This record gives sequence, C-alpha cells and structure tokens, in this order.
Amino acid sequence: MIKASNIEKFYGQLQVLKGVDLHIKKGEVVSIVGASGAGKTTLLQILGTLDLPTNKATSTLLIKDIEVTKLSDKQLAKFRNEHIGFIFQFHQLLPEFTAVENVCIPAFIKKTPRREAEVRAKELLDFLGLSHRYHHKPNELSGGEQQRVAVARALINSPAIIFADEPSGNLDSESADNLHKLFFELRDKFGQTFVIVTHNEQLANLADRKLVMVDGVIPNQDKVVETI
Repeated sequence: MIKASNIEKFYGQLQVLKGVDLHIKKGEVVSIVGASGAGKTTLLQILGTLDLPTNKATSTLLIKDIEVTKLSDKQLAKFRNEHIGFIFQFHQLLPEFTAVENVCIPAFIKKTPRREAEVRAKELLDFLGLSHRYHHKPNELSGGEQQRVAVARALINSPAIIFADEPSGNLDSESADNLHKLFFELRDKFGQTFVIVTHNEQLANLADRKLVMVDGVIPNQDKVVETI
C-alpha cells in the first residue's frame, strides 16, 4: 500500500528525516512513536502528500503503486482527495457548519452530488453513534463527538489510507479509549490502512506494528506488536 525509500527532509541546514525507508501493507494499523523532534509528524505529512521530500530525485514514495512525488499539483490534490483521509489532534471542523456539512466537505470537493454526499455522511455519523447530532455545530458537541465527526469526514470518500496525527491527544481518557477502539472497528469494517503518529502508548501498542522513530530514521521496523 505504501512503499517509501530514502525519504529525506531538510529545513534550512537542519535535517529532520535522514533517509527513511518504510513499507506498510494494505489493511495494517501501524503506529509511529518516538521522542519529540524525532521527525514523526514531518514523515506523516510527506507520506500523506501534504509535503514533499527534499531529495525528490533520489527518493521514492509509492502509494497504491503510484509514484506520488511525480504527480503535478493538480493531480496530487485529486489523488489526496480520493485516496487519503486525515485525522488531526485538533479536529479542525469549520465552526459555521453542522456535523453533516463538515463531513460532506471532501465529498463536495470531489464533486459528489449533494444528496449522495449527505446520505453517505449520515450513514457514517450513524455508524459513529452521532445520529442525534446531524445538525449540531462544533460548539454544540463534546470533544469526543467533534473528533468522531472529524473521523467521519476522513472516511467520506472511502479513502484507502487514513493518516492520524496525535488523534487522541486532545481527548479525555474515556474518549481516547473509545477512539482507539474505533480505529480497529473501522479497519475491520471498511478495510482501510491506518498510519498513526502518537505519544499514547496504549494506542501504539494496540497497532499491528509499532515503529519507533529515532533521530530521523526508523530502525528495526519489522517488529510485530501483538494486539491486546
């Protein structure tokens, strides 16, 4: 599903990623952990096509067998919209829109007809236990509910891969536990691949594989973590 080779990233003279190699299979839930500053979020942004490697000429990034670094900006935006979903620590819902409207935004970008998008959005909100929150705006939802709306938004276009950056970092422990379980339910139901950057050891250890990032690289990435 994802094959990355020799991914490097410089910010000025600072080298954040130092030749990362990575292979993630379809349907895997993979967690990436490591100390602050190890390069986790930078790697996630590159894998998610939000940023590019500094060494484009000597690196490869294949997603669904497509070399995404060779796509034009327009092609890349289309690929990202259709195949990739994002969940962030801060839900980034638009405050003026209802839950259904927020979930529909990626579908509208894809030019999905409004009625079709709204039906799909409500199906996802139903699955996530939010059927009573269709028309509530973000400030009328709890933190856990807001994050579940963000999860539905990430799923609306049925992406192959979900990238999550500290998805439970802003939640209380009960909401965090529920979100962690939800990722595995979603994988089992929809077959998505999940790549999760987290400082939460419980979530990291639940993953099929836990990758520990150290100083811009990922050594020993073949270790499989038993689910608990």
